[in-house]
Amino acid sequence: MMTPTPRRDQKTGLILIAPALIILGLVFIYPIVRAFWLSLYTENLGTQLEAVFSGFANYQRLWGDGRFWQSLGNTTIFTTVSIILEVALGMAIALILNQAFFGRGFVRTLTLIPWSLPTAVMGLAWAWIFNDQYGVVNDLLTRLGLIETSITWLGDPTRAMIAMIIADVWKTTPFIAIILLAGLQSISADLYEAHAMDGATPWQSFWQITLPLITPQLIIALLFRFAQAFGIFDLVQVMTGGGPAGATETVSIYIYATVRRYLDFGYGAALVVVTFLLLILAVAVAALLLSKFRTPVSGEK
Repeated sequence: MMTPTPRRDQKTGLILIAPALIILGLVFIYPIVRAFWLSLYTENLGTQLEAVFSGFANYQRLWGDGRFWQSLGNTTIFTTVSIILEVALGMAIALILNQAFFGRGFVRTLTLIPWSLPTAVMGLAWAWIFNDQYGVVNDLLTRLGLIETSITWLGDPTRAMIAMIIADVWKTTPFIAIILLAGLQSISADLYEAHAMDGATPWQSFWQITLPLITPQLIIALLFRFAQAFGIFDLVQVMTGGGPAGATETVSIYIYATVRRYLDFGYGAALVVVTFLLLILAVAVAALLLSKFRTPVSGEK
């Protein structure tokens, strides 16, 4: 009987993952390569939708495109604030759901409902909630005597962004909570008991035991949410459409308008390529920074 060698095991592994790599290349790598190739051409109504090679002219145009930089700033604000709130609330919810209480399984199931709803449907519901004429928010504030006239939530740049962030936090906080809960479930209760016997407070146990041991799950949740929030489209499209006056227009909304509304395919492809590269760079930097805070667990070096 032949003994398996590392080289043979390596070849076997490559053969087994080859189908997955091929599928990944078709659905992921090819579109990006195709978008880069298209970005080297000018194809819009000015050229009668004929592809005319223009080199890096689309990228030069992008550099001076104020609307792109505004949409990138909107995306950055939305992503940063949403993730900070979602992590804070997700951690609190996960800690609560990790406790033993009557009906815990039912409460955990209810927690997943916002995450399971289609984003477009949820966005439409929140658009109604923040409606200035018959929205629930204005009605509650009026009944409580906090306001006398209706607030135009989605018609003001700052308030529209706040409304979108609230809707996104409500939708995606359960995702982070469930991931962190999985990490909390893997921590042995003996660690907390031993720590308490040494005189540690619950707050000290959280910082010295809980947080270090769930760092891997926290990193995964942050990276997933960062990629999703940075590419947000459906929520913005349904709630504000990027308005008012482009105050909530994200990069994805701008790319959509460039390609579908203005039929500027070459420039739209350049926007896709640059956004993709920025996202990859941001995720890589975030992963590097977060990994520095990761505490090795038993068996790791």
